[in-house]
Amino acid sequence: MQSFIQQLHGILSPQYILADDADKVPYLTDWRKRYTGKALAVVLPKSAEEIAKIVQACAQSNVAIVPQGGHTGFCGGATPDDSGKQIVLSFKRMNQILEIDSANQTITLEAGCILQSVQEKAAEHGFLFPLSLGAEGSCMIGGNLATNAGGTNVLRYGNTRDLCLGLEVVTAKGEIWDGLKGLRKDNTGYDLRDLFIGSEGTLGIITAAVMKLYPLPISQWTTLVAVDSVASTIDLLNLFQKRATSLLTGFEMMTRESLELNTKHFPHMANPLQGNPAYTVLIELSDHESEEHVRQLLETVLEEAFEANLISDAVIASNLSQAKSFWQMREHITLAQAEEGANLKHDITIPLSALESFIKETDDLMRAKYPGIRIINFGHLGDGNLHYNIAPPLGIDPKSFNQANEKAIHELVYSQVERCKGSISAEHGVGQLKLDGLRAHKGAVAHDLMRTLKTALDPQNILNPHKVVSI
Repeated sequence: MQSFIQQLHGILSPQYILADDADKVPYLTDWRKRYTGKALAVVLPKSAEEIAKIVQACAQSNVAIVPQGGHTGFCGGATPDDSGKQIVLSFKRMNQILEIDSANQTITLEAGCILQSVQEKAAEHGFLFPLSLGAEGSCMIGGNLATNAGGTNVLRYGNTRDLCLGLEVVTAKGEIWDGLKGLRKDNTGYDLRDLFIGSEGTLGIITAAVMKLYPLPISQWTTLVAVDSVASTIDLLNLFQKRATSLLTGFEMMTRESLELNTKHFPHMANPLQGNPAYTVLIELSDHESEEHVRQLLETVLEEAFEANLISDAVIASNLSQAKSFWQMREHITLAQAEEGANLKHDITIPLSALESFIKETDDLMRAKYPGIRIINFGHLGDGNLHYNIAPPLGIDPKSFNQANEKAIHELVYSQVERCKGSISAEHGVGQLKLDGLRAHKGAVAHDLMRTLKTALDPQNILNPHKVVSI
């Protein structure tokens, strides 16, 4: 492989080719510390042109490429295998915002831009970039696009796919497809943009994108409410959708167990609602009229909810700081799980009409088979996305429990998902974590079509192999 490394030195300066073991370490283990691989080298290009040359060199030497953004994924999609024959292609240096088009309400940016930086730059120009998720301080736009990330604003603005108008992509041949058009309408055959979004770098390497912007809301109001059942939570969602329509931008459900775990590891995040409710729902309304308008609307809908016995308590954030603390409660559940130890995650989508039966039946099955199990269930209820996570009983070593029971627990949860006609991956992607179960979930026809696409666009299988689909 020495000749291949020499080729890389003809493309990049030596400081941007990390070949020493110590330098490669930060790029080899996923965020959950579930997967650790090896890499021939880590490369840090500065442009699509450099990436194209790297891909051409990899094709000539049959070296596989693992694209890596902020390395915050949950499914091992950006982690190399243990062969030591793959390179990691990091986007850390490709972090330029190329253009903000105020008239077109778009932002054009490189794939290595940190999500939070994009939000802040948009706000400086009077716009909202609505993609928002817990890892926004470190995740990158390229990774968001590669996994079609969701987050907390999907209810109003959609997934990352819905926010994207155009892409620049380097293909497996080392060619650059320039699709950086900020068009809302472009009906010219196959939609290549949608093909690459959500493909996790297995069909092409996303290097830049044109994303939608929205006017900044004048006012946002956030509330926490106490609900005693899933059925009431869904009725509450329907009430807010009916009364607030497009002003409803957030609707997050958290179980008692989720918030108790939060308080255990972050005592300052205790639930302000009375009575330790079975379900706490975080609701946010955003308005472009006035503070008074959205506040009145929120209070009116909450009054209706009280009268209909849908909620038993409510706390409206009195200022921006308190609103942020409500959101931090929701976002810190994942961090609390990490503090507690290894757990089994399920990022699933269930039709709202089947949500109540799914939770009840799956909870009952899980607790009957694994007494003392802790179910940390929370999620973006507005779009049916649950993070249905399993922690072992107290006093049992998490790693040992997971090794003994992971396969059976995944099968139980996924069989329930299938029964409800849901999805085994809502917003985290497939990566290597869900690779084996994807064929059964998608069905033979759909899975074979995916393999056909992969083979056609990447016949050498050098783009993030053994992720999403195997050939």
